[in-house]
Amino acid sequence: MSDFKLPKEEKLKHKKHIALLFEKGKWKTCDNLRIMTLNLDMKPQEDFSFDHQKIGVSVSKKHFKRAHDRNRIKRLLRECYRLNKNLFVEKFGTNSLSMVFWVSKEMPDHFKVVEENFLKLCESIK
Repeated sequence: MSDFKLPKEEKLKHKKHIALLFEKGKWKTCDNLRIMTLNLDMKPQEDFSFDHQKIGVSVSKKHFKRAHDRNRIKRLLRECYRLNKNLFVEKFGTNSLSMVFWVSKEMPDHFKVVEENFLKLCESIK
């Protein structure tokens, strides 16, 4: 049975981690989603050692002026990750930093649309 939780340890929050991700991370875009990821399995660093995949989500304030619209999309992105965590960890590794962005100007109609984009993004890696 898979673990469908999104614990606090898996959330990308620290400024050091985010700065490292933006400095050395790789971009990948698929439909309405963009992901920036940095795999730390290959580069052992004492400062950034952790046992979990860390993920953050972001939505542009430029495209969605209202906070409730941005929050809705972020909830959908976190839910996609939570439900498809096994596939995500398989593709990106257990010791990596990732940030998922919604890049479209349109509000997603359903959760299925966001999940399909998320799965396409995961499948397009490697």
